[in-house]
Amino acid sequence: MAGADELSASYTLCMSQKSQPRRSALMAELTVESRRYMAAYALFNQAVADHLRLHPTDLQCLNLLGLETAPVTTGRIAELTGLTTGSATRLVDRLERGGYVTRERDTVDRRRVLVATVPERMAEIGAVWEWLNGAWAAMFEAYDDNEVALLITHMRRTVELSALQVEALREAGDATAAGDATAAGPSGTGPGRS
Repeated sequence: MAGADELSASYTLCMSQKSQPRRSALMAELTVESRRYMAAYALFNQAVADHLRLHPTDLQCLNLLGLETAPVTTGRIAELTGLTTGSATRLVDRLERGGYVTRERDTVDRRRVLVATVPERMAEIGAVWEWLNGAWAAMFEAYDDNEVALLITHMRRTVELSALQVEALREAGDATAAGDATAAGPSGTGPGRS
């Protein structure tokens, strides 16, 4: 996974090789549409979570747990979600109270506690996604295979860059909390600032 600075340098080089006026206009439009997209997705996620009577972070945690091939530790949940281990523990507590996950001892290392999803509860969430999927599938039918492949590449890169940006924000927050005012914030020179 490339670092944020490498991605920024790659973007700058790419920009210098493109038709500047057209590229500038497209990048400006992309910025606006990205903001709309992110807001729409956050609101959509909130609506799905509300429908299921879950917190949005809990819903996304369950989504990520559904992609794992086996039960995981709370530490792994912290890695997947970007939460601290304390916050991840509280999240697992909520999910366990709601019947979405169980805690079980690792059969190999009895000191480790693993978090496993409850299939029946995951099926309830899956039914909601299935109900909503028809409209998404219809939208993607308008794209040819190359366009779908481009969307997949974009999504993978977005996931990677988002993880790097979350890490940069957390590091900047740590520096700010430690009293380094230049590390982050509107007047600082933190990530993405010059």
